[in-house]
Amino acid sequence: MKRVVIGAVSLAGTAAAIARWLATRHRGTAPMKDPKAQRRWLAVTINCLPEDVAPEGRLPEPLAGLDAEVRIAKAPGDRGTELYARPRTPLPIGPSAIMAKLRGDDPRDMVMSALRQVKSLIETGEVLQPDMPSGAMRPAVPGSTRGKVVDMAAVRAAGERRL
Repeated sequence: MKRVVIGAVSLAGTAAAIARWLATRHRGTAPMKDPKAQRRWLAVTINCLPEDVAPEGRLPEPLAGLDAEVRIAKAPGDRGTELYARPRTPLPIGPSAIMAKLRGDDPRDMVMSALRQVKSLIETGEVLQPDMPSGAMRPAVPGSTRGKVVDMAAVRAAGERRL
């Protein structure tokens, strides 16, 4: 009987702590909550001339394969070129937006990833990939999800606007 009571009290305390943390954390604007986010441009600044970004009007390959509006402008202060893009397809709303993010089907994430790839291709000649964490080289412990979590974070890094 004591175990049941202790377990119930522990569970209630953990639930209260999680509820408090969720209530106090800062939430940014998400596309599913902000209708204006559907039409916002995503941008990167590339260290080259505007003519080098799209020679003869052809977009670089990562952007050419997407259904996205693209705009190229000279960056202020002679700092290169600003490349803007936004998806033409409507963004998912509500629970479908969460599922699209989890599956990697979010149109804004795909456009942002393509912009980063274009920047990398133009500036370095190749698409740069994040280094594998040192723990990824060691065999994972059977039943452990640590390797899977690290691998998932490395794959999602470009889409989440982090390098």
